[in-house]
Amino acid sequence: MERLRIALVLVSACLLPTFARSSVVCRSVCVLDCCEGEILLLLDSSGHVNSHQFTKLLHFLSELLRPFLLGRGQVRVGLVQVGITPRLEFGLDTYNTQNALQEALRRTQQLRGVANTEDALRLAQRILRIDSQAEATPRIILWFTDGVGPGEVDGPMAALRRQGVSVLAVSTGAGNYHVLRNAVTPPIEKHLYFVDVDDIIIITEDLREAIIQLIRAERLQVSDVRSRSAILQWRPMLSGGLGSYELHYGPDPSSGTTGSSVSIESSKLFIPGDSSWTQLNNLQPDMTHTARLIPQTNLHNIRTLNVTFRTLPDLFGPVTVMVSDLGPDHLRVRWHPVQPEQVQRYRVEYGAIPSGPVRTVTLPSNQSTALLKRLQKHTEYLITVTALHSSGQQRATSIKACTREVLHALADLQLIPAGRGSVHVDWRGGGEGLMGYWVSWKNEDWPSSSSSSLFLPPRSQSTLLSELGHTSRVCVSPVYATARGEGLCCTAHT
Repeated sequence: MERLRIALVLVSACLLPTFARSSVVCRSVCVLDCCEGEILLLLDSSGHVNSHQFTKLLHFLSELLRPFLLGRGQVRVGLVQVGITPRLEFGLDTYNTQNALQEALRRTQQLRGVANTEDALRLAQRILRIDSQAEATPRIILWFTDGVGPGEVDGPMAALRRQGVSVLAVSTGAGNYHVLRNAVTPPIEKHLYFVDVDDIIIITEDLREAIIQLIRAERLQVSDVRSRSAILQWRPMLSGGLGSYELHYGPDPSSGTTGSSVSIESSKLFIPGDSSWTQLNNLQPDMTHTARLIPQTNLHNIRTLNVTFRTLPDLFGPVTVMVSDLGPDHLRVRWHPVQPEQVQRYRVEYGAIPSGPVRTVTLPSNQSTALLKRLQKHTEYLITVTALHSSGQQRATSIKACTREVLHALADLQLIPAGRGSVHVDWRGGGEGLMGYWVSWKNEDWPSSSSSSLFLPPRSQSTLLSELGHTSRVCVSPVYATARGEGLCCTAHT
């Protein structure tokens, strides 16, 4: 039985650590230099879609397309609004930058009226009609519909599929499953989505991945390039993993940068046919390299892929940055390792997030710590430690840290009997930033009984508790903006 993809809302909460390394895995906000193809958006702009839903759809498209590089040789995006008279909002070659595309989506105005899907698909056919030279470029129709009647789309969709156009559909209303199932290209479970428009953001990653699988370019891509290693990635080219790849890589002899002291012999690897990446090791720093991936199969001819890239120079600098001695207006930053032989000096830059002024401290190459003073209270700072080399090159590592308020402990707590079942509670406390006091008590004669509590203003130094049991545990804690300070507890016998 075919699977029908239904989008469900999953709510999760994440607790982020106070400090984190600056290197993070980047997903939707990263630039994806992975793809080449055409994406034509068919957006239901009829009166069936209210203004709130239309705005949600435009925001979703903005996030969905944001990572792609645009233009010839990359991804080309066009938009057709589906109304009583379909309108080409912008063509495939209109926008070549993300800023321009994002602005165009923000400016898009809803047409309203009735959704004339059939005419919109005829318009899409004319837009995507190609000549034989461009036939190898993948083309996609991404169709957003609030509902479609039977018989409206079968003919135009069949014609588009005969042209080699892939069709993906997202239904945000009472869409006819059988019509939509016949419209999209297989696999159905990856190309057809039913989702409430208020929850549409949850399908972003799955839908983007389905698009990437259709328009991923057959090219070698190099990522995570370092001084002596790099990651090589490619789109799988061997059906079912049958066959293998032969990989040759090494310094490029034609670049003239290998020098007489460096061997320019290339390395060779044999890679299983179901692989789509490998790591290149033992590279030469600050040098141009080439890689050549040769598919080995008897089933059909597949072209060899080539790529050229340059490794980074060997740079020394801080690998780990930490903070300590946190206070309301200061903190200490430390870094490791210290390499005075390779580093000329260190520069520490710090500023309040998101837009505070940046201050700079320059330190000698044998120093690995700096005390940052005169900071703002309860404020998050971005701190960057940079190793400066005599060549002018540099290497930096960053960390985020928050100044921390001083949580003064309660100085004294006394309980004074005040008649049957009552007690005076007196204490001494104070300190800058005090918000008040939290007083709690529990009858220990009945362990299963619940505790009681009250919050008192910062000027309070005492209170009267009544209707206590023979034995009660009373606690008082100072309360500050970010946490409670250390409190005191006493047992009252009435």
